[in-house]
Amino acid sequence: MKIVILDAYTENPGDLSWKALEQFGELTVYDRTPMNDEVEIIRRINYAEIVLTNKTPINARVIDACPSMKFISVLATGYNIVDYKYAAKKGITVSNVPAYGTASVAQFAIALLLEICHHIGHHNKSVHMGKWERSQDFCYWDYPLIELAGKTMGIIGFGRIGQSTGKIASALGMRVLAYDTLISDAGKHIAEYVPLDSIYSESDVIALHCPLFPETKGIINKDSIAKMKNGVILLNNSRGPLIVEQDLADALNSGKVAAAGLDVVSTEPIHGDNPLLAAPNCVITPHISWAPKESRQRIMDCTIENVRYYTEDHPVNVINN
Repeated sequence: MKIVILDAYTENPGDLSWKALEQFGELTVYDRTPMNDEVEIIRRINYAEIVLTNKTPINARVIDACPSMKFISVLATGYNIVDYKYAAKKGITVSNVPAYGTASVAQFAIALLLEICHHIGHHNKSVHMGKWERSQDFCYWDYPLIELAGKTMGIIGFGRIGQSTGKIASALGMRVLAYDTLISDAGKHIAEYVPLDSIYSESDVIALHCPLFPETKGIINKDSIAKMKNGVILLNNSRGPLIVEQDLADALNSGKVAAAGLDVVSTEPIHGDNPLLAAPNCVITPHISWAPKESRQRIMDCTIENVRYYTEDHPVNVINN
């Protein structure tokens, strides 16, 4: 049995091991595969039965050109890079990793918020550049500092990650509001469920933890921003297209939105003409909320189990039954 990993590097830049997959067959590992080169994607899959991918797309044309492919395991929770419905029609099972980064993604959302509140990176740099040494006072701050206790966080999308973020926000003394189409008893213990417009109007901080669906694409836009408090802080480490980026840039430029902390953008890697790059008070990181070694090890462990169960004719974490 031939197994191919199309884009191994991001999941495993060298601090983990793919060796456990060798027990299932002949393993070929590519660190990177050109995402827009279907010919090369097809060439690399070749006669493999099992294909692992993170962000390398597998569309209908690739599926048709690779008749030996029977199982695709996505090295992530999101699986939009695979035409999973067409794969099902062709008898190909597609699995994902349903939960691996709950703690790390929630932690990163709060890290973005704390950076906005305290500008720790800036102040550290200023100290190393000698500003504190030259200061006439025993301390200084170059930006207004923000205390979170007593403020309201509104979370859009209150599944595992949203709830984890809510727990941390509550521990910081924040009131937590939540909006989700599904209301859970677990969520009720963490937050008050409210309509979406209440999230916009009542929140000092809004965190996005919802998946990208047609109905959530562009959920943050000029109309929803207009409903928000002046000086709101916006966090997004879910999916970039949840935000209409020009509308957010305009709101940052006007001061309607005081600051944004983003780990995702609409096109990744980011393009130089993205309007958020020039917007004030906008912290942007390169989609790394998921990337602590502990989270990536969980991806690895779950993927190995996905492959194991497929080889035993009992596939798990299947998203295209």
